Amino acid sequence: MAESDGQERTEEATPRRKQQAQEKGQVARSKELASVSVLIVGSVSLMWFGGMLARGLYQLMSRLFSLSREEVFDISKLGDIAIGALGSLVFPLLLILIVLFVAALAGAAGVGGIRFSAEAARPKLSKMNPLSGLKRMVGKQSLVELIKSILKVGLVAGVAFFLINSSRHDLLMLSTDVYPQNIFRALDILLNFVLLISCSLLVVVGIDIPFQIWQHNEQLKMTKQEVKDEFKDTEGKPEVKGRIRMLQREAAQRRMMADVPQADVIVTNPEHFSVALRYKQNTDKAPIVVAKGVDHMALKIREVAREHDIYVIPAPPLARALYHTTELEQEIPDGLFTAVAQVLAYVFQLKQYRKSGGQRPVLKSENMPIPPDLRH
Repeated sequence: MAESDGQERTEEATPRRKQQAQEKGQVARSKELASVSVLIVGSVSLMWFGGMLARGLYQLMSRLFSLSREEVFDISKLGDIAIGALGSLVFPLLLILIVLFVAALAGAAGVGGIRFSAEAARPKLSKMNPLSGLKRMVGKQSLVELIKSILKVGLVAGVAFFLINSSRHDLLMLSTDVYPQNIFRALDILLNFVLLISCSLLVVVGIDIPFQIWQHNEQLKMTKQEVKDEFKDTEGKPEVKGRIRMLQREAAQRRMMADVPQADVIVTNPEHFSVALRYKQNTDKAPIVVAKGVDHMALKIREVAREHDIYVIPAPPLARALYHTTELEQEIPDGLFTAVAQVLAYVFQLKQYRKSGGQRPVLKSENMPIPPDLRH
């Protein structure tokens, strides 16, 4: 296992670590897949376009070996002849090169996908260090490459021997065939040999791809301390998060206190709870809780209410029910409609009493109809 500061890399890479590696161009790659893809597709493309290429070569050689004396000594005419003869090779060569380019791109992107990273292309002085190069030469990666090379040589030699042995009769018959049929036959045999030998290297690809993925994951593994440090960087230190939560609560409380003057009534349990209710007949479908608090916050709500001449009504059972069942800026539960309606009606009666006098209204908070499931 690789070590870092005395700690073993035993933890799987986090999503952030993997993303950073991708941004640096550090992804699993299989050179064997890219090279074998080019070999196989190149063999197939020669089978497809080899006839066109052979005819172009034949026309080129025929023209260049049939030059007249005047054409040989006329440089301008000789150049035109060469360009015209080479023109017959351009199209088949272009087709083969395009197919090989696509095969190379697909093979390189087969593991790890297509990634463009300026950092990966940047020269690194550490790679020029002789000691680092020596470590790479004698490291585990070099041993794996040596094993793969031996396996490839063994496969190619074994498959080639098998193909030659199984086709020895056809090879011997080439000497008895008529020209140029024997040449075409020899090319067919050769292309089949190349294709089959290239396909045999898929065994190496099947071994190399899982190894490269495993090795890449091993290189990205982290120590326990690295995981902790990353968590602190992404999620924040506990004390910082606590400070942020405290500031958020304070900001929410300031916004809530700013809404208290919009309330129509403050329902309280005189010692602990305060709930500010707003009900605008033209805009609100039901009474809405605009502020609530306990202990010190409850006291602050009552102080702001008195400053803005908002009625503070003691109704302990209703105050506790509203506090525990309704969030800020939410409508009150259906089960509390009747009780809240009694409070709002009482506030209306108090306003009328202040204006006109008469008998002072009385609110019996202990007899309010509060369902058992909403009592606290």
